[in-house]
Amino acid sequence: MENIKLVIDNSLKFISEQNISAYETKVKEYNTMLHNGTGKGNDFLGWLTLPSSITPEFIVDIEKTAAQLRATCEVIVVAGIGGSYLGAKAVIDALSNSFTWLQKKQGSPVIIYAGNNIGEDYLSELTEYLSDKDFGIINISKSGTTTETALAFRLLKTQLEKQVGKEKARKQIVAITDQAKGALRKLATQEGYKTYVIPDNVGGRFSVLTPVGLLPIAVAGFDVTSLVEGAKSMEILCGLDTPFSQNPAAIYAATRNELYKNGKKIEILVNFQPKLHFFAEWWKQLYGESEGKDSKGIFPAAVDFSTDLHSMGQWIQEGERTIFETVISVKTPNKKLEVPMDKENLDGLNFLAGKRVDAVNKMAELGTMLAHVDGGVPNLKIEVPVLNEYYIGQLIYFFEKACGISGYILGVNPFDQPGVEAYKKNMFALLEKPGYETETKAIKARL
Repeated sequence: MENIKLVIDNSLKFISEQNISAYETKVKEYNTMLHNGTGKGNDFLGWLTLPSSITPEFIVDIEKTAAQLRATCEVIVVAGIGGSYLGAKAVIDALSNSFTWLQKKQGSPVIIYAGNNIGEDYLSELTEYLSDKDFGIINISKSGTTTETALAFRLLKTQLEKQVGKEKARKQIVAITDQAKGALRKLATQEGYKTYVIPDNVGGRFSVLTPVGLLPIAVAGFDVTSLVEGAKSMEILCGLDTPFSQNPAAIYAATRNELYKNGKKIEILVNFQPKLHFFAEWWKQLYGESEGKDSKGIFPAAVDFSTDLHSMGQWIQEGERTIFETVISVKTPNKKLEVPMDKENLDGLNFLAGKRVDAVNKMAELGTMLAHVDGGVPNLKIEVPVLNEYYIGQLIYFFEKACGISGYILGVNPFDQPGVEAYKKNMFALLEKPGYETETKAIKARL
C-alpha cells in the first residue's frame, strides 16, 4: 500500500539540501529523546505509541457504543473545545459528503458541535434546533469544568432530560473524561453514563486517536480500524529505525526549521480540497499550541485554494517574504465529474470539455505553486493518494511526530501550553468567580 509522501523540491531554491541534511544528527537525537522520554514534556508522550497500543477489543467497544448512539439518536452533539473536538471534526469533515446535512435520509446521525464557544445566539439556535430532535451528547472534558464546554453541557443535559426523561437521557450521554478525578467523572459515576478515559499522558491536541476522536468518528459512520491502521503504519515509518532521508516527519521538521532560521516565520497550510478546511484548523492548534512559546515559533496559518487565491492570493504572491507554504495535495478524488461540451461556448470553456474537474484543479494547484515559488515563497508538498480513513490516519500521525521533533529543534517544550491559562484567569476574575477575589480587585482597577 502507498504512503503519503513529502516533497521538498520547491523549497530548495531558498535553502540548501545540504543544510537540511545537517539536521540529521540532531533530529535523530530528538527522536530518541521522544521515544526514551528524556526530553521536555515527557509526561505527555502517550500519543507516540498510541496507534500500535490500540487493541481490537477496544475498537469493538468503541464501535458498540457508536452503534447504540446511531440506533437511538437523530443528532449527536459533540461537546468539547480545542483538541476535544477539532480532531474529530477534521476527520469527519474530510470523509463526509459535503452536503450530508441537507439530505433528508441520513445514513448516520447528524454530528454537530458545542462547547467550543460562548456565543449566546449560537447556543440558543442550537437548543431551538434540538427541540424536536432525539439527540445524544458526547461530552469531552478532562476536568468537567472548562467553562465553554461545561456551560454547553449544562444547557444540553437539562434540555435532553426535559425532552426524553432522565432515564433515557443517561443512555444517550457519553462522557469522555479523566479516569478517576474531576467534576465530569463524578457526574458520570453518579448518573451512570457510559464513559471513556482521556489518558493522563495525552494532551488534547494529540488526542484524536483516543476516544476523544474515535467515538465521534465511529458515530459518523467511518472506519476507525482503518484510521488507526494508517496511523500505525506512519508510527513505524517515522520511528527510530528509519533513516533520516526516508523519514518524512524528520525531514518536514528539519526543513520547516531551516526555513524559519532563514526568516520564514509563517507557515501556510494549503489545500485544494474544501473537505480539508477543518483538518487545517486541527493542524493550526497542533503547531500553534506546541511551538508558540518562549517568544519563538512559526506562526501557523491556513488557506483554502482556489477560493482564497481570490482573497489572500495577492498578499501571498507579493507581500512580505516571511512565509512558506505546505500544500496537501490529494492525488485522486473519490468522485468523478467531467466538464460538458456547450454548443454556444459563451464562457470559452470548451477547451476543457471531456476533462475531469480534478484535472483542472490539479493545474490550478501546480500553476499556483510555481507562481508562488517564483514570487519568493518556498513550497513543500504532502501528497495524499486519496482521502480515506487510512491516509487521514497517516496524515495525523505524520504531523504529530513532526511536531514533537520540530518543537525540540526549536528549543521549546512542545507538550505544554502555559499561555492558554492567561485568558482563563482574567475571565474568571472579571466574572467574579469564587476564589478569584484578589484577581477580581486587581483587574477591575485596570478597567
